[in-house]
Amino acid sequence: MSGAEGGNGCRDKPGMTVKDLSRSRGTAVTTLLAWLSPAFPVGGYAYSHGLEQAVEDGDVKDEASLEAWLADAMALGFGRNDAILLQAAHRAAAACDVASLAAINELALAFAPTKELHLETSQQGRSFLDAALAAWSNERLTEIGEALDGPVAYPVAVGAAAAAHGVPAAEAAAAFLVAIAQALVSAGVRLAPIGQTSGARIVGRIAPLAREIAEETASLAVDDLANATFRLDLGSARHETQYTRLFRS
Repeated sequence: MSGAEGGNGCRDKPGMTVKDLSRSRGTAVTTLLAWLSPAFPVGGYAYSHGLEQAVEDGDVKDEASLEAWLADAMALGFGRNDAILLQAAHRAAAACDVASLAAINELALAFAPTKELHLETSQQGRSFLDAALAAWSNERLTEIGEALDGPVAYPVAVGAAAAAHGVPAAEAAAAFLVAIAQALVSAGVRLAPIGQTSGARIVGRIAPLAREIAEETASLAVDDLANATFRLDLGSARHETQYTRLFRS
């Protein structure tokens, strides 16, 4: 499918703006709760985004160090970038610009700094989009699925699906980042440097940061992507040879 179809990437119908697509806040909330629940079949429990190596190296050893590691990863690395990519994908999908959506996805996949982090985002993205197409399909999402028929970066899949269902981009980005933070805290609990109550405290303190990142990146484009979490990325590369591993990244 090319961006020329229908004049804007949609089949014989005019493009729809984000405003046209938006629905009630309540509908958006319930949709995001379903999509970003740990029960949604994306396999997030299998990934730690380099946290397992950070624990192995002694960088994360307690509540304070896990919170610091996670806050830096979100503000200086994957969190900021995923929020940019999700909202860029949302804009492209809302405008039915499937050519731009495909280009954003290609860049998102290329921006993964290691093999394991590429697997993490592409496997979860593909699983998310397949599940959404199976259970939340509509004409717009079907067209998106046809345009993204190969590997899909997780934030791109969520942003495109959110646009197809009228979920506001900033709400989707904030909820996505909180869900990722919860998944990584859960990984931290399983890796044993913290307990469940400590994990809950970290999520409670990180949630406002997720909202702040989503709002700050709302007006940014893919040209604003950047990454300053070099130790995390290097640790992810070394994780492949870690002797004992619970996670795939």
